[in-house]
Amino acid sequence: MNIDLKNKNALVCGSTAGIGKATAMRLAAMGATVTLVARDEDKLKSVLVELPFQDGQKHNYLVVDFNDPKTLKEKVNKAAANKTFHILLNNTGGPKPGPVFAADTEEFTNAFSQHLVCNQLLVQAVVPGMKKADYGRIINIISTSVKQPIDGLGVSNTIRGAVANWSKTLANELGQFGITVNNVLPGFTATDRLEDIVANAAKKMNKTEEEASEFMKNLVPARRFAQPGEVANAVGFLASEAASYINGINLPVDGGRTKSL
Repeated sequence: MNIDLKNKNALVCGSTAGIGKATAMRLAAMGATVTLVARDEDKLKSVLVELPFQDGQKHNYLVVDFNDPKTLKEKVNKAAANKTFHILLNNTGGPKPGPVFAADTEEFTNAFSQHLVCNQLLVQAVVPGMKKADYGRIINIISTSVKQPIDGLGVSNTIRGAVANWSKTLANELGQFGITVNNVLPGFTATDRLEDIVANAAKKMNKTEEEASEFMKNLVPARRFAQPGEVANAVGFLASEAASYINGINLPVDGGRTKSL
């Protein structure tokens, strides 16, 4: 089974923390040359020096704010004109928690832009190179909410569902070119985002954050939260040659919490 990514280039979004950083580390360890993407240059520089280096790897970064799609398009198009990206990880921080009924319409607009519109711009930039290389792996970090909506994450549930359907449509269109498009659905994963969700749950339940955390862990058959690296392992496999016939799927990495098949 070939999971070596030597001579492959990966564009990894949201790569200064959490799942994005863990994925950048995993892909680099598998041999890929990684371009980190995030808005904080100091954090990008910090992660860059942590990436594993092997012969031939020349990791770099792009400073991009997903609140500015126009600049994102310009920078990524320029990068893709100079390098073929074989792997794209779409990964953006989720919308703030809250019930869907109470959400301001601007929250939907902003989230749609940051997630779906920016994903589209990234894909349009890298796919021509993938077609020429006859190799492409587009992997989207979404959420188990595309299978089972999560209480208190109204805007996120809505936008994640849109991204999932966009992804499935894209998989059908690009499969003939040796390009796969898949979604990884993390469950409760030990990131800053989860800390916010636990804090919100604690308020709603009138419990301490420690109590809310234990309650949430007990919803998972594994009885614990995932580590970002465990999600990154799934991404690494999907990015490899070994996953060449896996296309258009939603892959939960949630310790068994999602009750639907």
